[in-house]
Amino acid sequence: MKVTEHLSKAKNTLISFEIIPPKRGGDIKSLLKVVDDIARYNPPFIDITSHAAEVIYEETPQGIERKVKRKRPGTLGICALIQNKYDIDAVPHVLCQGFTREETEDFLIDLQYLQIENVLAIRGDESNYKKPLLHGRSANIFAADLVEQIANMNQGKYLEDSLVDARPSDFCIGVGAYPEKHFEAPNLETDIQNLKKKIDAGADYIVTQMFFDNSVYFRFVEKCRQAGIDAPIIPGLKIVTSAGQLTNIPRNFFVNIPVELTRRISSANPSDVLKEGVEWTFRQVRELLDNNVPAIHFYIMQDSKPIRMLMERLGR
Repeated sequence: MKVTEHLSKAKNTLISFEIIPPKRGGDIKSLLKVVDDIARYNPPFIDITSHAAEVIYEETPQGIERKVKRKRPGTLGICALIQNKYDIDAVPHVLCQGFTREETEDFLIDLQYLQIENVLAIRGDESNYKKPLLHGRSANIFAADLVEQIANMNQGKYLEDSLVDARPSDFCIGVGAYPEKHFEAPNLETDIQNLKKKIDAGADYIVTQMFFDNSVYFRFVEKCRQAGIDAPIIPGLKIVTSAGQLTNIPRNFFVNIPVELTRRISSANPSDVLKEGVEWTFRQVRELLDNNVPAIHFYIMQDSKPIRMLMERLGR
């Protein structure tokens, strides 16, 4: 079922999750344990991140060698497993960064074969490797370009005109948004106009970057509506689990952490940091539920313990 169908049919706020594939050569059993844990909360869909190739320097007997590797492959296989083993709709992330448009089309065709109906189209983080475009291949630069490519496939328009008999795809397209603005945008208003381009290109729903102050989300939704964006806007939350995240999260995701949360985490005993993080997210969730948001999306990656604690606190 499409994410938008889940949202339209829901009588109450939905709960969804986002996980990350294990590192290259890792064991999928640990990830499956996470999925086992979160499946008990009946999420209508689970997002699975995608990762482009990076340049890795390895020391060998012949000296330092430069290699290009994807540190976390496996998105497609994990999606198939979740959708078929757990009967939960999988939402694979599709990237501009690190993939040609031709590779993207192949990936989307594979998703079609697996009857996966949802994708999240994002530009992706810049990496230390810029993929060369050989043999006439092309790339999507911005997420709006990627959305347009997927929307074209939904209309039966493939990259090769010779595919006249190819049936149209039917993907529900999600996109990301930044309540505190993307770090490259000069201001929030400009960033919202960029978001509208993604909606106008064919995106169906929006999932926000994590935030720790609900007023940021409510103000963002209001500005989006004023800009003519009517798509559902799903808030994204993350539970702070360590004191180190007070610096890591702002540095890596360009989001603000409120003074009160910073004080609580900084002054807590190490053994109590997780409890403080869960309590803060609990307060966020209660307010979001009271305001009837369409869904709440949790960034849990590969650790389900914090979400178990939060769900117990919520009585679920």
